Amino acid sequence: MNERLPDFLKKEILKIKSRKDIFETSKIIREKELNTVCSSSRCPNLHLCFSNKTATFLLLGDKCTRKCPFCNIEHLDADFKNDKSNETSASSKSAAPLRTYAEVDEDEPQKVAHAVKTLGLRHAVITMVTRDDIDDGGADILVKTVKEIRKTTDCKVVEVLTSDFNGNMQSALYVAESGIDIFGHNIETVERLYADVRPSTSYKRSLNLLKTVKEQKPDIITKSGIMVGLGEDDGEVFQTIDDMIDNGVEFITIGQYLRPSLENIPVHRYVPLNKFIEYKNYANRKGVKQVFAAPLVRSSFGAEKFFKHSS
Repeated sequence: MNERLPDFLKKEILKIKSRKDIFETSKIIREKELNTVCSSSRCPNLHLCFSNKTATFLLLGDKCTRKCPFCNIEHLDADFKNDKSNETSASSKSAAPLRTYAEVDEDEPQKVAHAVKTLGLRHAVITMVTRDDIDDGGADILVKTVKEIRKTTDCKVVEVLTSDFNGNMQSALYVAESGIDIFGHNIETVERLYADVRPSTSYKRSLNLLKTVKEQKPDIITKSGIMVGLGEDDGEVFQTIDDMIDNGVEFITIGQYLRPSLENIPVHRYVPLNKFIEYKNYANRKGVKQVFAAPLVRSSFGAEKFFKHSS
């Protein structure tokens, strides 16, 4: 295990953290009692994004019903059924939850839309914690938020980054039909490492979700991403890129896994810069519309620039 941060990566993170003009964004988020994945996941790009008056809004609270060992978001201790038995049917439904364990803020769509308008965002990114304790996985709040942004702001592009909705494709398609431009769902890692990195979900189910959305809503851009440095080899990275392409993914992000805390799984290796170029070139040769691959790339980082480059 290699936990020593390379000098080039250390310098880049320090440069980002030196950004001071983050207070206006922080104030807006704090006043509306909003959550962001930037803060909850301890994203290394937080200072850069906040200083540019942008953020990725995190819906449905700041606690997740799953406990993926790579993620810093707090775990919601819920007793629910997580059905992984049906991974291929486009009409599969999640198992009925026992009860909701955390209140849903019904005013969240209006609060997020207000922040989008105040910040003057032209490209809004909305993500969510996984909520297996809710019948629709939280799709309704996500849809209401998208519609509120469309109704009350001048935002031109709305991007969502969703959970797998516990295999409920009806929820995924409900979100896809809400007026979004980009539907994102991260694969996160190669198939072999799922038992260790994403033990509560399924590689095939995530691919099927992306495939189903693209088949049913071909005009929407589909996006996914992976982390490297978790123990995968290059062949597995290339295979994962192929799998994403085969299931309709058009935008791909590849970034270095950084351990958020000592409670999370350790970094297996720090991938050299030339490897990210190799991954990007491979995806480009395979026909991917847009690829961002670099150590500090995250799924929603630079989303507006990502979209513009593909237009």
